[in-house]
Amino acid sequence: MSRPPSSPRRRFLTTTAGATMAALATRSAAAQPNPAREKATARPRPTPSQLAWQRDELAMFVHFTVNTFTDKEWGDGTESPGVFNPARLDARQWVRTAKRGGFRSLILTAKHHDGFCLWPTRTTDHSVRSSPFRGGAGDVVREFVDACRAEGLGAGLYLSPWDRNARSYGQGTAYIDFYLAQLEELLGGYGPLVEVWFDGANGEGPNGKRQEYDWPRIHAAVRRLQPKAVMFSDSGPDVRWIGNEQGEAGTTCWSMVDPERVPRPGFDAPWVATALNQGDPQGTVWRPGEADVSIRPGWFWHPDQDERVRSADNLMRLYFRSVGRNSKLLLNVPPTRDGLFHEKDVAALEAFDDRRRALFEHDLLAGSGVRKTGGATSAQLEVELSAPATFDTLRLEEDIERGQQIANHRVDAWVDSRWRTIAWGTTIGNARLHTCAPTTAARLRIVVEFSYAPPSLARVAAFKA
Repeated sequence: MSRPPSSPRRRFLTTTAGATMAALATRSAAAQPNPAREKATARPRPTPSQLAWQRDELAMFVHFTVNTFTDKEWGDGTESPGVFNPARLDARQWVRTAKRGGFRSLILTAKHHDGFCLWPTRTTDHSVRSSPFRGGAGDVVREFVDACRAEGLGAGLYLSPWDRNARSYGQGTAYIDFYLAQLEELLGGYGPLVEVWFDGANGEGPNGKRQEYDWPRIHAAVRRLQPKAVMFSDSGPDVRWIGNEQGEAGTTCWSMVDPERVPRPGFDAPWVATALNQGDPQGTVWRPGEADVSIRPGWFWHPDQDERVRSADNLMRLYFRSVGRNSKLLLNVPPTRDGLFHEKDVAALEAFDDRRRALFEHDLLAGSGVRKTGGATSAQLEVELSAPATFDTLRLEEDIERGQQIANHRVDAWVDSRWRTIAWGTTIGNARLHTCAPTTAARLRIVVEFSYAPPSLARVAAFKA
């Protein structure tokens, strides 16, 4: 996507048990509110926009440009706008598919590295205005955001900083002025957005054009024009790349990072991917991870990949390794040359949603009693069911409004008159999903072995696949 092919690119409280745990986890004698102590040991917490963004859990990427018609992954900027002509484009089909699949927002590539703009920009002729689409009067961005709002989903836009068509690219301030003019058209002309997506691509190579991106100026424009939108780039400033394009967060995944270790978008030192993948328990800023991956081998639609769409089983594994590890899953689904999602992609997404609904429909711990013991850096929650239940999937959630604190935890079940450990892990965050061998028990014990501050669990749930 934004990196060369040889380099990786990169709520619940619905149960009685969950509500009780949220209350008890912060009100033991050792964890009574203490403003002086909280000020001295303050840890990062999410903004309202970051919190809403992460709780949505699923977002859909939509990669669409001239590449769709040239069968390329990366255009070189010389493509004729005349090739872009999606005769049956229906953004409502994209959004309805996303909604049916349980996604809460979509992000459209308004401009990819080829520089072709999906809206009739005033900055260049390399846009839909010079194409046959809608007789030269089309605006894919407008149709996209209108469709999102009609279906009640959030709209986000991707604007590639790397532009292989713009003459000013590589000319310093001249290009930044050009790029900001495009950004201001998008952010000021299409209503509220939930996410603005940047990447750090600058891939012309050692003998090609190089452009220094003025990120402070770019970020300031977003804050001014879309103050409620979160910004994505490799290292922030609001949400971060998870360090790979496999859609997998680290088995340890903090929502905080140390800005000194992930200093800027496009920084390619080998240790940066690990720092992004795992986060930092001592990080000074809240920047949760976004795990991007495509439903196909490529980011754009290619006819020879119609038989290589991810299965529902594969998508469930991605869900467990992204959302289930305190990340958000950004799944790319590329429209065809007709401007529609392919039937194979639609079928896979529907099956994925059916699988998730079936698995998580019945929380076997709903209405259970809860008892808590513990202190400032550890805790123990015991859940007692009215009758034994058989389960093989667990969901744990921290109360991330208060930040992320838990560093180690385990889950025990009372089986054969003794406690047996059935799951163990490090971080929890917004969600931690565990699978275990089918277990029948009437008592569960969640042990927080170490926490950087008094732990606060918002929910514990159990399900049977």
